[in-house]
Amino acid sequence: MSDLNYSDKVMDHFNHPRNVGEIPDASGIGNVGNPICGDVMRMYIKVENDVIVDAKFKTFGCGAAIATSSMVTEMVKGKTIEEALRVSNKAVAEALGGLPQVKMHCSVLGEQALRSALADYYRKNGRDPSSFEPKHDEHQGHGH
Repeated sequence: MSDLNYSDKVMDHFNHPRNVGEIPDASGIGNVGNPICGDVMRMYIKVENDVIVDAKFKTFGCGAAIATSSMVTEMVKGKTIEEALRVSNKAVAEALGGLPQVKMHCSVLGEQALRSALADYYRKNGRDPSSFEPKHDEHQGHGH
């Protein structure tokens, strides 16, 4: 990547991302993007009995965006929806051993992609996701 100081964990998830791909029969799919830097994340979740049994992602973006997507999918597998909703961008960044300040928006996108997928799952099941669904303007104003 660039000359930014990335932790070994960020580099590991960038070089060997976990859970890349699609879930054909996904329970929920989340799409988020940052129009300023061009990062786009798509997250797929498979939910059974309100537990996320699988999570995959496809990300078009910088190494930090790929690493945060990978880490989010690792963090939520096996968790209930309630537990997954507590996964914050700060927790993702900490799990990666920290992110350079200019890349913190990547962890925000990871959190939003997860919430977007959970909101899609809620809507498909006749539930109201308005309490946690990301707003479309939350990720504006962050550059690469």
